Amino acid sequence: MSSLAQVATALQHVLTTVADQAAQETGFVQRVRKWTGALFVQTLVLGWLGNPAASLSELTQVAAKLGVSVSPQGLAQRFGEPAAKLLERVLRAAVEQVIAAEPVAVPLLQRFTGVFILDGSTIALPDGLAQVWAGCGGRVARGTRAALKLAVRLDLGSGRLDGPVVTAGRSQDRASTLQHAAVPPGALRLADLGFWSLEVFRRIGEAGAFWLSRLNLQVIVFATDGSRRDLPSWLAQQKGTRLDVPVRLGAALKLPARLLGVRVPAAVAAERRRKLRAAAQREGTTPSQATLALADWTLLVTNVPQEQLSVAEALVLARARWQIELLFKLWKQHGQIDESRSRDPWRVLCEVYAKVTAMVIQHWILLVGCWLFADRSLVEAAKTVRKEATCLAGAFRRHARLVEALGAIRRCLSAGCQIDHRKTKPSTFQLLLDPALGGIS
Repeated sequence: MSSLAQVATALQHVLTTVADQAAQETGFVQRVRKWTGALFVQTLVLGWLGNPAASLSELTQVAAKLGVSVSPQGLAQRFGEPAAKLLERVLRAAVEQVIAAEPVAVPLLQRFTGVFILDGSTIALPDGLAQVWAGCGGRVARGTRAALKLAVRLDLGSGRLDGPVVTAGRSQDRASTLQHAAVPPGALRLADLGFWSLEVFRRIGEAGAFWLSRLNLQVIVFATDGSRRDLPSWLAQQKGTRLDVPVRLGAALKLPARLLGVRVPAAVAAERRRKLRAAAQREGTTPSQATLALADWTLLVTNVPQEQLSVAEALVLARARWQIELLFKLWKQHGQIDESRSRDPWRVLCEVYAKVTAMVIQHWILLVGCWLFADRSLVEAAKTVRKEATCLAGAFRRHARLVEALGAIRRCLSAGCQIDHRKTKPSTFQLLLDPALGGIS
């Protein structure tokens, strides 16, 4: 478990030591001056942590708290390729820090040595940055040539964050280094279908770890006797509302797994089919009858033994995968990592790097402030961090004062930021504590 002192040390290392060294190596600072790399980085990261929509004028006030006087025009002149390279180095240094909380006391999560959720999110960039971070292109002439992708792995128990790893927007999720990151023995990995790989699943199992995923409907499914399952027709013959059967996945690997399924209400199936048809229409295609038929079921596959994980518990964990989607939502909607007041490409890229670094630091503070509460609201907690962020700027020169400022934020987080228990539509933390609330026992 990380302490306030460890977070303070990490903050000063990344935003001071690394920032000053990187400023020299990238050419951002070419001679000794009052406006150092550390002060520039601290001004942007802490300024946008406190107010993601802060103007240059508001950022100069943060700089003043840090002890340096700079005009908005002077700050604007600092944005450029060297500044972007500096801030990218700082972000990478922040990602290398290992900050974790005491694992939250949820029995379902405690069955595993870790529950790792893996996902990615894309940020569009000005077309002028296409040579730096190539986008995917698209149907429109502008706004698709440049983008970057953030890949993140989150441990639901300890809150430890691996990443964000930054890659070009056009790169596939399964090409991320986190796709091949080791999963500790006894831990469970959950990932979106963009990371689907039977070979990765095989390696995870051989390492003594576990995986859980939605079923890729393109994969060939075999019964244990080697016969191929035609899922649409086979599922249509099932009389019950759920299933848990051993299968083998893939024509080549025939990977042993459990196929878990729950029949969904007719209204849910109809809405799924509507979305499938709409998505296909946008791509100029037509969904297959098999795909439409499978909309009647929620299908998961896993290598976790039946005695360790029931169907109901697997569904709750699959739903918990959305916690990383909520993390990205928190970063984008509230941290505004994909928004900028400027149209200048290098300034926009500087802002992305600085804001993503701010979100990593915000996550550290949440870990030592409120992660141990299963019923925490990260949105409400993030509001508290933003409100107190300028206190960090004022305390940054001395380690003891920084620890004290972090402690004050922790006390604020401990006093509130909880989610109310709901009788209808239970929240994820309620389902993790009692999977039966999901309606499947």
